[in-house]
Amino acid sequence: MPMRETDFDGTVPVDGYGPGFFRVGGQVHRGPVVVTAQGVQSWGGLSDIAALIGLAGRVDVLFLGLGPEIARPPADLAQALQAAGIMVEAMATPAAARTYNVTLSEGRRVACALIPV
Repeated sequence: MPMRETDFDGTVPVDGYGPGFFRVGGQVHRGPVVVTAQGVQSWGGLSDIAALIGLAGRVDVLFLGLGPEIARPPADLAQALQAAGIMVEAMATPAAARTYNVTLSEGRRVACALIPV
């Protein structure tokens, strides 16, 4: 089967990641980030709930990348996101970045908040 390039139709995918950084939309960003179809912004990490609540009404699902291993998000974060109507899926950062890209390419309203590996 021939391979074909994914068309993100003008949205912003996660291009890559490494120790302490992410490459998003062709630019390198150091530290935790929030990525949406429209762009990327620095993020203060798990204690920065306001940045994630700000996604309410714009995204249906937030893929939360918690570093190199899967972990549970803090209970207050999960509860605040649920109250705002945002479904959160916590996973390891590599899986969160990949899952975000796949669902973004399907045209879905998604975002990811990623802690570096």
